[in-house]
Amino acid sequence: MQAWQVHENGEPGEVMRLAEVDRPEPGDGQVLLKVRAANINFPDALLCRGQYQIRPPLPFTPGVEICGETEDGRRVIANPALPHGGFAEYAVADAAALLPAPDALDDAEAAALHIGYQTGWFGLHRRAHLQEGETLLVHAAAGGVGSAAVQLGKAAGAKVIGVVGGADKARVARELGCDLVLDRRSDDVVAAVKEATGGRGADVVYDPVGGDAYTKSAKCVAFEGRIVVVGFASGTIPSPALNHALVKNYTILGLHWGLYNTKDPRSIARCHEELTELATKGAIKPLVSERVPMAGAAQAVQRVADGATTGRVAVLPQGGSA
Repeated sequence: MQAWQVHENGEPGEVMRLAEVDRPEPGDGQVLLKVRAANINFPDALLCRGQYQIRPPLPFTPGVEICGETEDGRRVIANPALPHGGFAEYAVADAAALLPAPDALDDAEAAALHIGYQTGWFGLHRRAHLQEGETLLVHAAAGGVGSAAVQLGKAAGAKVIGVVGGADKARVARELGCDLVLDRRSDDVVAAVKEATGGRGADVVYDPVGGDAYTKSAKCVAFEGRIVVVGFASGTIPSPALNHALVKNYTILGLHWGLYNTKDPRSIARCHEELTELATKGAIKPLVSERVPMAGAAQAVQRVADGATTGRVAVLPQGGSA
């Protein structure tokens, strides 16, 4: 079969190589899946760089999120078991963790429903307890992680303010349903959020960026507001001033979604049921901006790493039009 492999760490566009390899052999409790669509996530770039919390042995195949097909023909959503990731014609995954792909979504959309939307749902509902009528501020609102949070926030009845970088991404954020879109390159984000909320600030902040985005969040979070720290796509990990959190009376929440796989796996299945229901009703629908063939995977991962994409980018190993 064909699979992209990383033999040394570095930038995805430089270290990912397409190769002909043997199909992976499932271990105990694992299943072999035919990959119908593989969604690209920022962690795929971190894996290539050797900067992710998990470091699979070299060589490995990246691709942490797929819509696959079981041997008996079922469409499922899975996180492949590294080193046999999803940028390949076949991958392996833990049988107990397979989730049914919603009928309302095609393969590429189904592949994109998992990590970003689960992270958004746990962050907004389990951690921040977002309430109807509250104001939600989403950084990188046109990206894969942010776009999921925007849709989930709107589905929960929140007023959503999206922060993006550039006119093209601003257009995408408006199409996603943001009530207000701010361009971090030209707008004063802090002043605009305060103006839009009558001086109160954002009740919940969803931050997959870190760095300057976090600094601005702390300046415009509301009394008893909650900042959900999801990741550091900017490459800069902030050092929060805890005295500031005390004086302004807000909460800083960390979210490591992967921990639920081991700490509370049943909650992931329950969340998937909620997401499937929302998808069936049309309240959420993953924004798949590109569907690329197998040969284009390395450059697509590089574009995601560079922040040059909107929504989700899916790789179609079987050459279809999922």
